Amino acid sequence: MSGLPILRALRADLTTLPVDAIVNAANETLLGGGGVDGAIHRAAGPGLLAECRRLPELRPGVRCPTGEARITAGHALKAKWVIHTVGPVWRGGGHNEAQLLAACYRNVLALARQKGLRSLAFPAISCGVYAYPVPQATAIAVRSVRALLEQDRTFEQVTFACFSEAILAAYQAELDGKAA
Repeated sequence: MSGLPILRALRADLTTLPVDAIVNAANETLLGGGGVDGAIHRAAGPGLLAECRRLPELRPGVRCPTGEARITAGHALKAKWVIHTVGPVWRGGGHNEAQLLAACYRNVLALARQKGLRSLAFPAISCGVYAYPVPQATAIAVRSVRALLEQDRTFEQVTFACFSEAILAAYQAELDGKAA
């Protein structure tokens, strides 16, 4: 593809988007949880949990360390794939949170590229129960994805699926270059 991929934010239910892959803001077990993780597991059906259970544990209870990514089938979702990534828990900003969050985006896009995927949708990684401040998280998300898309033109569309108007406004401001 010759031009830059479409990079957009919209208020949407991530589990219903017709993209090649959706991104799961997972926990290290990859066995479901609350928020977007629980919603994805519920929408995908029991096959997703069964597949996640088969992924190897790197240490007890950890199938995907913070900042890394794993891929599974989408099962009952519209998306053929789910790319799971574990964002950092906000602990004040002095514990490599920004680097770990940026790594989530890099690793997700690397897996998507390896699978030949052309479209994917991200949630607001770490902005729920992990309490990452939305302005900082959206800045990292947009900058990280935009930088990777400028280097790799294989993607057609990347969507930031926002669960609230406030999250959407933060992403839109960042995409438009009007963030504070």
